[in-house]
Amino acid sequence: MVLCTQPQPKPSAELLTFLQQKLGLSDNALELGLRQAELEQAPLPIVLWSFGLLNLLQYQEVLEWQQRLGQL
Repeated sequence: MVLCTQPQPKPSAELLTFLQQKLGLSDNALELGLRQAELEQAPLPIVLWSFGLLNLLQYQEVLEWQQRLGQL
């Protein structure tokens, strides 16, 4: 479990679209990740990776995508 002391911003619609369309994340996996990220106040990509819903390469791809968009 990842617990942050500061509230995390809601994931952007662009991130959710990227996760579904580019990485093939299912609606159910995304819903689980969103619920858990809110509960833990942790970034969605970290939660998805910690639950095994993203592998390390996919996680890295998300970080690179976020960096290109200036979301990191």
